[in-house]
Amino acid sequence: MGSGDAGHPSIAHTIFILALVIASGIALSRIKIKGVSFGMTWILFTGIVAGHFLDPGSIHHDTLHFIKEFGLILFVFFIGLQVGPGFFSSLKSGGVKLILLAATVILLGAVTTYAIHLITGEPLPTMVGVMSGAVTNTPGLGAAQQAYMDAMGVDDATISLGYAVAYPLGVIGIIFTMIFMRYVLRVDFKKEDEGLAAMSNETQLPHRYSVEFTNEMLEGKTIAIAHMLIGRQFVVSRIMHSSGEIVMADGNSKLVKGDRLRIICSDEDSEAILAFFGKPVEMSADEWGATAMQSTPLVSRRILITHENINGKKFSDLRLRTRYGINITRVHRAGVDLIPYQGMELQVGDKVMVVGPEAAVAAAEKVLGNSLKKLDHPNLLPIFLGIALGVLLGSLPLMNIPQPVKLGLAGGPLIIAILLGKFGPHFHLVTYTTMSANLMLREMGLALFLAAVGIGAGDGFIDAIVGGGYKWVGYGFIITVLPLIIVALIARLKFKINYYTLMGLMSGAMTDPPALGFASTSSGNDMPAVGYATVYPVVMFLRVLTAQLLMLMAL
Repeated sequence: MGSGDAGHPSIAHTIFILALVIASGIALSRIKIKGVSFGMTWILFTGIVAGHFLDPGSIHHDTLHFIKEFGLILFVFFIGLQVGPGFFSSLKSGGVKLILLAATVILLGAVTTYAIHLITGEPLPTMVGVMSGAVTNTPGLGAAQQAYMDAMGVDDATISLGYAVAYPLGVIGIIFTMIFMRYVLRVDFKKEDEGLAAMSNETQLPHRYSVEFTNEMLEGKTIAIAHMLIGRQFVVSRIMHSSGEIVMADGNSKLVKGDRLRIICSDEDSEAILAFFGKPVEMSADEWGATAMQSTPLVSRRILITHENINGKKFSDLRLRTRYGINITRVHRAGVDLIPYQGMELQVGDKVMVVGPEAAVAAAEKVLGNSLKKLDHPNLLPIFLGIALGVLLGSLPLMNIPQPVKLGLAGGPLIIAILLGKFGPHFHLVTYTTMSANLMLREMGLALFLAAVGIGAGDGFIDAIVGGGYKWVGYGFIITVLPLIIVALIARLKFKINYYTLMGLMSGAMTDPPALGFASTSSGNDMPAVGYATVYPVVMFLRVLTAQLLMLMAL
């Protein structure tokens, strides 16, 4: 395949090389050493090898640069969409703690970099480049280069060479630290799963309770009044009268002493809510499902919301209980069960648990959709609108010291995607993508990004190492590993942070997509991605700020 007309590199040739690099990297990713694989990170290494042996003139560098940036945008954007619905709840339950721990990683990295500069006499601009590679942060490198150029009027090649030499071992160092800490802390994935389930139960996940109504002050009052008085989220789905008849409850149902109530609420609120109504009683699901004494048997069914006109509407707008005589007891969204309330906005892709007579449930099903086929159709408008807004946000200067600090092409799209995932339905934007589609686009973006970075770093890589850059590899490894080990020990031993979240924290503190890819594959759940997204926006800002401050100290 030629390298283009009149000596110009061919776009087709560049894409051909990229495809070969990605294919060979994915093939090598199947190799496991003691059950551990570096996964997609192999693409980075095959890219470096290809970049070293290729003639630099045969690569269309503008194409390579576009593919690198667009691949990164795809990767972080679809992570944001996936974790968006659970992001804000994670922020409430320990998010500030994670951000402070990530900031500690950055501070320790900067101190380590400056200490190595003082001990070895290595020029600080070079060490800033090494630090940016060691923490795999390209925007920090760009900010440092720009600050140097503006102050000195010339570029310092050792800044980018330090970055290129330190970057591969930076990626390996983060993954190595994750594996190392797993053995040092004796992490058992089975126990982590149990801890994760317990942690989920401590948050607003719904539980079912049975209670005998004994509160004389509420005798004859409706459930709607009880809602107003207690001021907490709960659903009374069924009532068993003293005669044994089971009926469906709604806001107008009157409370009668001796009746039994089927209540759904969070574990956190259960003690107050149950005490408010009466005394808890033991009743099985079969007893609540008994139909012998019911004139109209009740059924419960999960219904998938697929009608776009429902997207963003509140339960109070739909009046499902009034119109159809059904109760919605739970909402399943992004892998989490939520307690429904009148002001909750529904999203396409939600699964709602509906309880009521068979005919009424069927009528509600028609309104809500329940068509899997509709979810297979992609909604591209929110995706490209979100990417456009993300690029715009990433380009806005947040500070000038003396160069603008920006979130960049990774930070901007990630933040917008999180906001879209959470609030998109409020603006009637369908942000739902099937898990397989999300994963495919995420993995494709990561593969393109790694291949382009590897090919770009390959040229001059060996020369830089032979010419004294081998020391930079060692310095970079120290800057990568030392802060991560210290903070991981603090996070685990002092704050008892779940290992899956810890992996996300470590990846996010280093703004490292390959490490997140490894963490997500290892854990098999979204917790690393949630941890990553929680710290990433603040970390990106601090990484750029730190690189510029260190560079200013050098000038």
